[in-house]
Amino acid sequence: MNELTIQVGDFVVTAMKVFGGFLLLTLMLLVIWLIVTYIIDVTQTEQTIRRNYPVIGRFRYFFEHIGEFFRQYFFAMDREELPFNRAQRSWVYRAAKNVDSTVAFGSTDNITSPGTVVFVNCTFPTLGEDAVPPKLITVGAACAHPYTTASLFNISGMSYGAISKPAVLALSTGAKAAGCWMNTGEGGLSAYHLTGGADIVFQIGTAKNGVRDLNGHLSDDKLIEVASHPEVKMFEIKMSQGAKPGKGGILPGSKVSEEIAEIRGILVGQDALSPNRHLEITSFDALLDMVNRVRDVTGKPTGFKMVIGKPSHLDELLSAVTKRGIAFAPDFITVDGAEGGTGAAPMALIDSVGLSLKESLPLMVDKLNQYGLRDRIKVIASGKLVTPAAVAWALCVGADFITSARGFMFSLGCIQALQCNKNTCPTGITTHDPKFQQGLDAEIKAVRVASYVNNMIKEVGIIAHSCGVENPRALNRSHARIVMGDGLTKGMDDIFPDQQQAPPSL
Repeated sequence: MNELTIQVGDFVVTAMKVFGGFLLLTLMLLVIWLIVTYIIDVTQTEQTIRRNYPVIGRFRYFFEHIGEFFRQYFFAMDREELPFNRAQRSWVYRAAKNVDSTVAFGSTDNITSPGTVVFVNCTFPTLGEDAVPPKLITVGAACAHPYTTASLFNISGMSYGAISKPAVLALSTGAKAAGCWMNTGEGGLSAYHLTGGADIVFQIGTAKNGVRDLNGHLSDDKLIEVASHPEVKMFEIKMSQGAKPGKGGILPGSKVSEEIAEIRGILVGQDALSPNRHLEITSFDALLDMVNRVRDVTGKPTGFKMVIGKPSHLDELLSAVTKRGIAFAPDFITVDGAEGGTGAAPMALIDSVGLSLKESLPLMVDKLNQYGLRDRIKVIASGKLVTPAAVAWALCVGADFITSARGFMFSLGCIQALQCNKNTCPTGITTHDPKFQQGLDAEIKAVRVASYVNNMIKEVGIIAHSCGVENPRALNRSHARIVMGDGLTKGMDDIFPDQQQAPPSL
């Protein structure tokens, strides 16, 4: 026993010596680091804080970086954050996980804040047994291959490249299960879009990715190839995007792999530049020319996506349609509000360019009514519509369909880390780093995508039934009121009365 005690004692003494030596080495390295850092800080001239407060000044940048995470999880109230607050994100998370989305006690929203939309409940709401699903809508009835769908809430444009392979797979499979469509974004059609079997809207961006020749010109042969896939139901010409109207994108050459190059129709290893606009579209007549070219070549409904800037531009557009004839009209127009999102854009464009959807959507619907084109041209609303109330608002205004990108990112697990413009997305959604992608299980997330859509339709239906109508598409402007500056509400149909009169002569 004494011998064992001596051995244990010797071991403890040896361990303490090793630990002491390690601690001493660590302290020496720390001192050396402090001295070197001090010298670097006082001699550099790029950052004033570090020069005047060497070493400790570095903590400012560290605290600035982690501040956004502390605000998100500890300090911000449920309705304070932008671009999406905790209440909005939490609803999407619960809907995607198909768990109870009810809340208790009372609203955390300020329902008397100017601009708030409140829905007009009916004294005799629709009973559950009287409710009906959203009605079918046909887009491009005169096309060789029109598209008929009951889908109300759909996936907006997110390119493969902007989002990862498992994210595209999850969206494709989830969209098929939910019966909604997904938009390819401007990066072209990949095998991952087709894998799930969902209906697809192919977006033609300013670089014509996927339907271009190597000189960047639109290729009829490539259009026919894309249209040959039965999953591709419509084509959308992207004129502008809510978060960056008038700005093209760039995919660095380092990300242009053989696979990306093949999908987009570009050269491997070279920067993929998207012009600020389609080079051949210099007028509304030229826009109609491209719409009709794509439609004639593919036989499928074709429209375009735009951010409204000057309201009078709609008069110019619709006058051009009226002059050429209703057959030349686009089959749909996607209205993207300035509150729309992106992977990366200059802050000046994100913050300060374009009309919000609250202004531009009723403007578009009213102008189409005014020119007698509302039945011919379907309206798709896009821009921060991620909750049932936001979707119901768009339906009240007059949208036929609603699309969302960031809502579906939340359904995939996005935590609003604000790193979409980097290759460091912690949830694997907007990164091509395998280390982060491995956490995104496409099969599990596909179920959540479908649940998000299904619960969205369910709760929009709850609002519709409360308003006394049988299905969400029966909502109109008489079913919503908007809080004014004095805290009182005014009917949406009074603020935005439907325009039915003949168009002005231009």
